[in-house]
Amino acid sequence: MAVNETERRAMARALELAAHGPRGVNPQVGAVILSPDGEILAEGWHHGAGTPHAEVDALSKLAPGAARGATAVVTLEPCNHTGRTGPCAVALIEAGVARVVYALDDPGAVSGGGAERLRDAGVSVDSGEQADAAHALIDGWLTAQRLGRPHITVKWAQSLDGRAAAEDGTSQWITGPVARSDVHRRRAEADAIVVGTGTVLADDPALTARDGDGLYPHQPVPVVIGSRPVPEDAAVHRHPHAPLFYDTRDLHAVVAALHARGIQRVFVEGGPTLASAFLASGLADRVLAYIAPVLLGGSKLALTDIGVPSIDAARRLVVDEWLPLGADLLAIAHPATPLEEGA
Repeated sequence: MAVNETERRAMARALELAAHGPRGVNPQVGAVILSPDGEILAEGWHHGAGTPHAEVDALSKLAPGAARGATAVVTLEPCNHTGRTGPCAVALIEAGVARVVYALDDPGAVSGGGAERLRDAGVSVDSGEQADAAHALIDGWLTAQRLGRPHITVKWAQSLDGRAAAEDGTSQWITGPVARSDVHRRRAEADAIVVGTGTVLADDPALTARDGDGLYPHQPVPVVIGSRPVPEDAAVHRHPHAPLFYDTRDLHAVVAALHARGIQRVFVEGGPTLASAFLASGLADRVLAYIAPVLLGGSKLALTDIGVPSIDAARRLVVDEWLPLGADLLAIAHPATPLEEGA
């Protein structure tokens, strides 16, 4: 049975609801219950670990029997296991729901399989509706499920000829205000922002996500990697969150420590050395390259050694979007070869 326009609108609404939920060990999920006539009967979302899942949250707002023959539109496949809450697939079956439309399959070995359970009970099931939007919403959680670490975005700004700074080291500002505003918006979507001590000592960044003259409500936790001491009066110490310092070159250890703290989205915004180290370590799920129409020449490359000895070993990327930002251009890309578990 094909997904109809009413169900598509309901999925868009479910994605809006999902965004209300907190990011953490559980995914953000939204649900909309539609009557057989396509009217919205109830809405719900997952409010955090230990609380009812989105489907159950929505069903709880209905009188017993009110969902019989209804359609449940959910951003993630209804779960099929008992944790701190019961299986959502069973809750939907017991409520008499006749049809389920969901965006993404649950990748969990234990929690997955809800769709099969629903079908076995005679429920009509369709998947994949607005999957890209749902994936973008919970990419951190999905990466954590697949790789056991946060989703990592590596960002840099460069001149058209691939330089991150002029020969004297100055780099403010290669890109224009529209591009810089875009960076801050993306910072606000991350759980942590990572730089090296070199960037802190050279630029004294606040590492906040600024919205004009103010701050975004959500601020990423500042993370500084490196062995050089950071002055007590550095701007990073005035961040709304206490900074985390890691005196190590082992990026896998840093990423594991962040994962243990419940951090799911990491935004790497250090200089060429740190960006290159993350890329060389295979720790980049997404690349953001802000390209300015300016030529600098010289030796201050945007990337250094990333472990590519020959063209055959090039790190191939797939560009998801070329986004004009004022006079600048943003390339949004991901690795052409999927990163494997344990990479």
